[in-house]
Amino acid sequence: MFPSLKDIHGPSFPKQKIPFAWPSIPALVVPHRMRRKLRSQLRSRQSPASYLASLQTSWSPKDTIRALRSHRWSLYDGQYLILIIIGIFCLSIIEFPGPLIKTAIATLLMVSLLLPITRQFFLPFLPIVAWLVLFYACRFIPVEYRPPIWVRVLPALENIVYGANLSNILSAHKNTALDILAWLPYGIIHFAAPFLTGIALFVFAAPGTVATYSRSFGYLNIIGVVIQIIFPCAPPWYEAKYGLQPANYSMSGSPAGLARIDALFGKDIYTTNFSNAPVVFGAMPSLHAGQATINALFLAHVFPRAKYLFYSYILWIWWATLYLQHHYAVDLIAGSVLSLAIFQIAKTKFLARLQPDKMTRWDYDYTEIGNAPETYGLHRINTDYHFDSDEWTVGSSSSISSATMSITDETQSLWDEETLGSPHHSDVEVVDVIVDERR
Repeated sequence: MFPSLKDIHGPSFPKQKIPFAWPSIPALVVPHRMRRKLRSQLRSRQSPASYLASLQTSWSPKDTIRALRSHRWSLYDGQYLILIIIGIFCLSIIEFPGPLIKTAIATLLMVSLLLPITRQFFLPFLPIVAWLVLFYACRFIPVEYRPPIWVRVLPALENIVYGANLSNILSAHKNTALDILAWLPYGIIHFAAPFLTGIALFVFAAPGTVATYSRSFGYLNIIGVVIQIIFPCAPPWYEAKYGLQPANYSMSGSPAGLARIDALFGKDIYTTNFSNAPVVFGAMPSLHAGQATINALFLAHVFPRAKYLFYSYILWIWWATLYLQHHYAVDLIAGSVLSLAIFQIAKTKFLARLQPDKMTRWDYDYTEIGNAPETYGLHRINTDYHFDSDEWTVGSSSSISSATMSITDETQSLWDEETLGSPHHSDVEVVDVIVDERR
């Protein structure tokens, strides 16, 4: 009744090529240049994961100029204009070092941004550089341009919010064990934490996470220093030393509780540095709390199972700051809230999403950026994808993996398939479809 396989001559399911158009959903269209680049990498036996995790090794300024020409500028690039303004302002008021050294430093920075091998590190590091220079330049701001110092505002807010001065309460009982317990996070871990966080993010987070962290960390401190300049407030050690009498900019800073650490070790570690601090009345907001919070949030993003350990570090440095009389509790809340706001912006727009099945940066073959809405149950594909892009200026929701490549004939030449100048440059792909001719 039914013909046997021997009675059938030739293949029963011949392989035919028919034109097939992908669904006309703009968010799912795969860019031609991206398909070409990834196919070229696959043919050259270079996986997308190795390309994403690789670092620039070029010393040619032409590559940087080429990247600038192909870069699609957006509002996010306005950050560089702000950094330029901060740099010019600082260089114009800094009295030491002299003009020659300042010119040499600025020239070295511009050269580092021109060479691709150094640009990949110094470009995301620019906000941190701007913060350090701005912090140092604060000592040279003329007194006549500075606002009056607020002495009573923070103690009043402390009493309104908490009903008491928490710094005075916690610092009332002092002993050597508590001094060391407060000194470790405030005087040691605080300065090492950004470097340790950067190393951990570089190894275990998705490619591009360190750049986002660097920018978030830098802009957090820039905003904090600007607030301290325009809204100078006296810290708790001032109230303990001078009471509520008016302050002026000729007064020196104080190491407060850290002076006991210098006495304990018999060395001048903090007294001279804090006495000559560029920003003496920078109580609001607390950048110790802000930096601890931004470090903890990024680490919790990459290591969610250890998030409570990182959050406990925030509470530890909160207590240490109050115990050493460097900040009021309202200062700590302001610094942490500022960090939380910056982290949420970074996570929503620029931070690579966590992929639980990936262990290190070298395991990633694609990254998804930000929290974008999903279309048809699929994440929107980034149509402006390029591997050397600046994550802060690409507001896309995701990038694409090699697994989403369209089906192509492996024997077909890459150069014959499609080029930028090809007359057949379209979104129609040729796929292999099995057709049953008996029907």
